[in-house]
Amino acid sequence: MARRRSRHSPVVPGAGRSLDSFKAKVMEQEGYAVSPAEPNQVKFEVARSLGIPLSPGNNGQLTTENAGKIGGQIGGAMVREMIRMAQQQLVDKQNRI
Repeated sequence: MARRRSRHSPVVPGAGRSLDSFKAKVMEQEGYAVSPAEPNQVKFEVARSLGIPLSPGNNGQLTTENAGKIGGQIGGAMVREMIRMAQQQLVDKQNRI
């Protein structure tokens, strides 16, 4: 039987620190104040900007919709940047040929 990985762990072992750094860079470009030492704290600033009450600890009152809005802001920005980077790599590769 295949071993299940945690939903919150990166697919590539050891990539967590680099992903956190990438998240900090992307969210800073999006205009959020991000501490490079604690990039996961940006979710509180995103929540605040969306008017969603998010606090450290138990957020049992948080609806799935609101949690998705927070994660969508962060994940969406990261995906857009990854696509932009991949497109740039393709252009650079084409220019080398």
